Amino acid sequence: MALRFLVVEGNTRGARQAHREAYGLTLSESYAEVIHGIEGDAVCDIAFPTDEGANLPDAAGLESYDGIVLTGSHLNIYDRTPDILRQIDLMRAVYASRTPSFGSCWGLQVAAVAADGDVRPNPLGREVGIARKLTATEAGRTHPLLEGRPAAYDAPAIHLDVVTALPGDCTVLASNAISPVQAAEIRQDGGVFWGVQYHPEFSLSELAAILSRRTDILVREGFCRTAEEAVAYTQDLSALDKDPSRFDLAWRHGIDAEILDPHRRIREIRNFIEHRVKTQKSARGRA
Repeated sequence: MALRFLVVEGNTRGARQAHREAYGLTLSESYAEVIHGIEGDAVCDIAFPTDEGANLPDAAGLESYDGIVLTGSHLNIYDRTPDILRQIDLMRAVYASRTPSFGSCWGLQVAAVAADGDVRPNPLGREVGIARKLTATEAGRTHPLLEGRPAAYDAPAIHLDVVTALPGDCTVLASNAISPVQAAEIRQDGGVFWGVQYHPEFSLSELAAILSRRTDILVREGFCRTAEEAVAYTQDLSALDKDPSRFDLAWRHGIDAEILDPHRRIREIRNFIEHRVKTQKSARGRA
């Protein structure tokens, strides 16, 4: 039987449209493509909890999925607007459904807050482009989420907010100099969530599409000196994605095979499917 996934998009309607115009797909559509690349016959439904009146799955609907995945978002969870509160409520229902769940960036933050953790702006500032020197904790070194990752690795990333107060039953699996919580397992109400603060699902082209709409931030926050320099950076990322053999660009930006090789870049998502989704499908009598 094909695996059934629910991909929960964290963005509002306007942000979804902006991403589609820049990249050709919404975040959720792109995430579904990554899942299909791992499991060709997977069925992926998409939910938009930011939309008022959205037809979201009830408890039985959530339990019918083999895995639930939460995307990134442009939102800040501490704003607690109705479109954010709906996502927190949905994540609480996901925990209660005991369906295996995974999230990137915003997804980790929603999962932490839904389990009574907290998220705030990082006093060290934004992490943008590439998250450097991600290092497994002692618990992370043997955790299946990070299986196959080297002792230190890089990954695509863009976020200002970080988990600042851990939920009660949370195991931090990776960290770096910018954020103490870069990967974690959270247990709540019988459910288990695996998540990362970075974006293993992002190709360099998708990352470039996002950053190309935020060149003002890159300049204002000191990552680039001029708008032209910021545009050149995004163009380099796109060019390297199209031709990973461009050693000159990989060297210039310090990007190695953990990002350039798609099989290695999406390792956490593959590990989630292999070690959580498939094993729980069998345990729940769905295999």
